[in-house]
Amino acid sequence: MIQYMPLFRACSNSRSLAQLHARLIINGLHKDPLPSTKLIESYAQMGSLKTSRLVFYTYPNPDSFMWSVIIKCHVWYNCFQDSIFLYNNMVCHTKETNSFIYPSVLRAISAIGDLGIGQKVHGRILKCGFESDPIIETALLSMYGELGWTACARKVFDEMSERDVVSWSSIVSSYVRNGQVREGLVVFGNLVREGVEIDSVALLSAVEACGELGLWRLGKSVHGYILRNSIWGDGSLTNSLVAMYGKCGDAGSAELLFDNIVDKSTYTWTAMISCYNQNGCYQDALALFVKMHESDVEFNEVTLMSVLCSCARLGWLKEGKSIHGFIVRNAIDSGDDLLESALVDLYVNCGKVSDCHKVFDTSQDRRIVSWNMLISGYVQEGLSENALTLFVDMVRKGILPDSYTLASVLSASGDIGFSEFGCQIHSHVIRTGFSTEEFVQNSMIDMYSKCGLVDCAFLIFKGTQGRSVVTWNSMMCGLTQNGFSREAINLFDEIYSNSSEMDEVTFLAAIQACSAIGWLEKGKWLHHKSIIFGVSQDMYVDTALTDMYAKCGDLRMARRVFDNMSERSIISWSAMIGGYGMHGQIDDAISLFHEMVNSGIKPNDIILTNILSACSHAGFLDEGKYFFSMMINLSIEPKPEHFACLVDLLSRAGDIDKAYEVIISMPFPADVSIWGALVNGCRIHKRMDIIKMIQQRLENMQTDDTGYYTLLSNIYAEGGEWNESRVVRSKMRCLGLRKVDGYSMIEVEKRIHTGKADDTYSFSKREISSL
Repeated sequence: MIQYMPLFRACSNSRSLAQLHARLIINGLHKDPLPSTKLIESYAQMGSLKTSRLVFYTYPNPDSFMWSVIIKCHVWYNCFQDSIFLYNNMVCHTKETNSFIYPSVLRAISAIGDLGIGQKVHGRILKCGFESDPIIETALLSMYGELGWTACARKVFDEMSERDVVSWSSIVSSYVRNGQVREGLVVFGNLVREGVEIDSVALLSAVEACGELGLWRLGKSVHGYILRNSIWGDGSLTNSLVAMYGKCGDAGSAELLFDNIVDKSTYTWTAMISCYNQNGCYQDALALFVKMHESDVEFNEVTLMSVLCSCARLGWLKEGKSIHGFIVRNAIDSGDDLLESALVDLYVNCGKVSDCHKVFDTSQDRRIVSWNMLISGYVQEGLSENALTLFVDMVRKGILPDSYTLASVLSASGDIGFSEFGCQIHSHVIRTGFSTEEFVQNSMIDMYSKCGLVDCAFLIFKGTQGRSVVTWNSMMCGLTQNGFSREAINLFDEIYSNSSEMDEVTFLAAIQACSAIGWLEKGKWLHHKSIIFGVSQDMYVDTALTDMYAKCGDLRMARRVFDNMSERSIISWSAMIGGYGMHGQIDDAISLFHEMVNSGIKPNDIILTNILSACSHAGFLDEGKYFFSMMINLSIEPKPEHFACLVDLLSRAGDIDKAYEVIISMPFPADVSIWGALVNGCRIHKRMDIIKMIQQRLENMQTDDTGYYTLLSNIYAEGGEWNESRVVRSKMRCLGLRKVDGYSMIEVEKRIHTGKADDTYSFSKREISSL
């Protein structure tokens, strides 16, 4: 047989190998295990696994070495199930075994992901005494790592008699691949201290870990080691370095590294585009994509997904559609999980929910990610009922929701006040074990708060372990939204006294709570603390401070905060204009409104409500008419509150007939507030004829506000029509309504020392007296 071995090496194709096979049969050597084993291996190497199997199955009694070769050949062809089947047959038909079998078998088990079989094979390895074989130990280590059992992998690693660079690299990559990046870096550090020569696999894992943890300095050190030792591998290490710098926020270093790469692969270009996206440089990402296209570099699904992400963040629908067209023209599978999700994300961010659904409907294999993106898109666009309908459809199709789905559905339930559905989702969350996930807990707090069930929200909050800043913020916002402003401030005080983490939203919620109850002194204290914590330059916090000072009557401080803002939104302008109008400084309100328009900001319906309300309270009839006409010219459709301001303005000015005409010509039925504004004007100008005409309309409207009934009763009493006055009061009693007593409030400062040097501040005790 020895003389034929050079002939095996000389066979360059399957034809010459078949001729050699025929020669072996003629000479009777095909019954010898050594040439038969070599034939099995050679046929597999030539691309004919079928012939290789035929040689194996026609051999009468294969030995353990022949079994190991046929198993290895099947692993080459990714026929992992067949490999396991062959291994089981070998165990049943022969008692002898050898160490060459197990690396291939363990590789097949890793591929199919069956831990049970892996543990059985491990047991047999121990039984046969091969546990000290370094190749088998490394294969076991790799198998447990790929199956996610890092504890078992570490046990194998710790018990290894000899550890080479392959075993060290395997355990490091096992930790990193399974999300235990800190542990991976610890082992990498041990590898360096042991003085073992580091290979590209270990370095690749270390770079990935630095990127995940944002450890820029350590990542830079690893990069330096790679440069000093010229370890680059197959290019994946370079791509990983680009990705690491991107995740650490150092786009400049990533760009420098990218520019110095001579032979850039698809993965290199994609890594740089992703780096730009991660750092908010979306236009740079698109420019690089164009350059990549001009360089005739082939795209892959990840590249296109990254580019679609750039378009989505920029809101560039036209460019995003061009990429979609490219995908369709080149027959790239848009039903791919990544691409489909990216397309849905694009159309959601561009406000094209109908196009979203078209993409979704064309998918043949809808996965949870795609369902989540579309449900989230509906919620973002305010189509919460559609989101809930889609969720029900998803569940009916047997797709189990994950934490992201549940959070979106809870948000949708809260947005439309559908507490019954939200409670059902809460039950599902408890049954499926998602109740311990902070993301879901915060969504439940938000849902119950929006539905007015603050007690339920607070129960969830109290049961949350290890509350993050988001959890505290959710509860504070929920309390403020439901009128429990003092309780929200108490939560802030608890956060502060415990030195817990706070962010812009924490201060925003507390300032809004002070604004709601007019607690100026506490608001000043919060302003002071916001400066210390470095959030005073946040546009939303500054807007809340402007609103708080304005509502508490300190217009000087409100304007000071407003003027010092580096960036102003239309809400910021609205808060200041509304503050001026609330306190009768109509000239300042109008002046600031014109300043806003001259700065290039287009008014919206809210700011026009504020300016119309200011004109109404000040009696500026001509100015009010002007601003109402401006609304029409800006194609802003007037809402009931705008008509209420106009009717109030006309009524106060004595033009009752014109106010009545406005109500009659409205495109929708007038509500109680609009008719009430007219009634008040009639009272001022003694127009009892109009009141009689609209009394029936007011009586037919359902409202819990006793003000309108009281107003009617007082009007009749002032006119001497005591019987009519008693009828209105009687109707109030029949409806179970009671006039709310008037009251006044004053603040009494009480100096409180918390024990901290800078923490002397005023709590305000409310003194209430009935009128």
